Amino acid sequence: MGKLLLIEDDLEMQGLIKTYLEQAKFEVLVTGLPSESLELLKEYQGSIDLVVLDLTLPEMDGFELCKKIRAISQVPIIISTARGDIYNKIQGFEKGADDYLAKPYEPAELIARIHAMLRRFKPKEMVFDNLAINIQKREAKIDHQVLDLTNTEFDILVFLIENRLHPVSREAIANTINAIHEDSLLRSIDTHVRNLRLKLNDNAKEPKFIQSVWGIGYKFCL
Repeated sequence: MGKLLLIEDDLEMQGLIKTYLEQAKFEVLVTGLPSESLELLKEYQGSIDLVVLDLTLPEMDGFELCKKIRAISQVPIIISTARGDIYNKIQGFEKGADDYLAKPYEPAELIARIHAMLRRFKPKEMVFDNLAINIQKREAKIDHQVLDLTNTEFDILVFLIENRLHPVSREAIANTINAIHEDSLLRSIDTHVRNLRLKLNDNAKEPKFIQSVWGIGYKFCL
């Protein structure tokens, strides 16, 4: 579903929000320190899809952190805070936040706002060397030439790209891609990946895009 950065120093609240987000199938990085949050954004540059930011933090106020995040990234930011008055809301938007949610709130509302935000900010095209992926058009190109991918091949490629920081198992692919989920034979995934590699002109022994990871599954290389 996406990778989120939760910046919240209240450990009880941090654990509660993290649990609900993970139940909604998000991958969640957590920290209560502004300095660490900035390091995480740099470390995972381009792969964090959204930030959930509390305002009451050690080291610096959340508004100042919001400003610092916006200076280095265009990642969507949802402020999650007990400061619900209009003055703080206006200040949050002025510092670069994209949404503002006052505590207490139902976790379902936060999840709904995250989904809405990700729909708005989802990139139209991702480029990796000479490979371009357009999510909205469901189109992949190599050297500007459209590839004739099946729906399953396209979905596998996008899933590998979205999880490119670590290898993914065949089981994870099977549980995510609907067309494969109906086929309980995990070896069918290898067939889809083999066909995908052929269309990408990717050599399995010296992969440029899709690497086999022994004992696990596959990993997007770039």
